[in-house]
Amino acid sequence: MSENTSAADGRHDFDFFHGRWNTRNRKLENVLDRACTTWVEFDSSLNCEPVLGGLGNVEPFTAPAMPPSGERVEAMTLRLFDARAGNWRIWWISPRTPGLLDENPMEGRFTGEHGEFFGVDTIDGEKISVKWDWDDLGPEGARWQQSFSYDDGLTWTVNWTAHHTRAD
Repeated sequence: MSENTSAADGRHDFDFFHGRWNTRNRKLENVLDRACTTWVEFDSSLNCEPVLGGLGNVEPFTAPAMPPSGERVEAMTLRLFDARAGNWRIWWISPRTPGLLDENPMEGRFTGEHGEFFGVDTIDGEKISVKWDWDDLGPEGARWQQSFSYDDGLTWTVNWTAHHTRAD
């Protein structure tokens, strides 16, 4: 693969996110409860670093006081680029499933400054569609949003947003 092809195939889509970030999160108090309407806000920090020569990145995440419990939460994102398919697979690794990677990672790609990633999760035995939207806001930072669909993607309900500002 030529250098021009590798530059345009999507493997650099998340380069804008490398580095340290402070994040303001707004999420439903219980994103797993579709009846929940109470929103909470909290701060977190992360550090996104490239791995495998740019074909992936890792992003440890720390929330000093995650609502509603107020407990410290540590988690991590692993992103890997599939050059053959031209898309990214993203795994969220958390204490919710200790020692395991999701069987169904989020999968998608960027078009310009906006990325869409889709996956399937199971909540209380019910399969739901999950969508992550990413926006590269340039010097303004970055934005991530999570939505769930209980009707196979006909409608989406936002349950978590994160606005990232550079810490370095």
